[in-house]
Amino acid sequence: MIERPARPTIAQIREISQPVSVTGRSTSEHWIADLYQRRLSPYLTRIFLRTSISANGVTWLMILTGASIGPALLIQGWVGIALALFLSQLQMLIDCCDGEVARWRDTKSPMGIFLDKLGHYLAESLIPICFGLRLAGFPEEPVTSSIYPYLGALLAILVIFNKGLNDAVHVARAFSGLSKIQDKKGVNLPIKGILRTLRKVFNYLPAQRMFHSIEFTIFVAIFGSYAISLEIALAIALFVTAGHIAAIVTSSKLRNN
Repeated sequence: MIERPARPTIAQIREISQPVSVTGRSTSEHWIADLYQRRLSPYLTRIFLRTSISANGVTWLMILTGASIGPALLIQGWVGIALALFLSQLQMLIDCCDGEVARWRDTKSPMGIFLDKLGHYLAESLIPICFGLRLAGFPEEPVTSSIYPYLGALLAILVIFNKGLNDAVHVARAFSGLSKIQDKKGVNLPIKGILRTLRKVFNYLPAQRMFHSIEFTIFVAIFGSYAISLEIALAIALFVTAGHIAAIVTSSKLRNN
């Protein structure tokens, strides 16, 4: 483990914990991290570094925060929406910090990566489930009083399935003895044909990102008062799932080169 100052400056944290290999990622860095959260995260990271909390401990905080977004939607009215929006932002901020703590203390580990994925799977599946319950008027109304809880659960399954597709690519490559996919532009595009053109369109209209905790919480805040919004989200998810599978099998991700 590399010894570094116990009370680093913000400039030192930016230098060590925010390398270009992280901030310059083309597909893994969320847009709000690029926009403003990487500017804020060193201040929270500095607080964590002044305690004994580990990077994995910070990730557990992210998991708990993310898992709270969906249940916040069960608070009817604007309070639940506002709380969910705040928690989704806080989750992403802490998500920036756990990696920064790990890089500063040189404690990156498979456990940290596993916990990070666990946090995102949990948060992004609970939000549509709780959105369906919210539309049904739960807990004042029983779950069986409306179809929306079931639609929300179906949407959660599609969200998890889509996240699983990305991880399945890495598993397939590892089992085949291939190297890790390089995080660079174009790697997720079909090799040729109309699918490649269509996939480029979705770089500008990224429907596939809608079900991230940030984007979907914003969607709920804007359209959540309309019951049909869940059906629309479900239709988009079905379209994204079909497109995601097609994009993977026609890209270079599963090829030997």
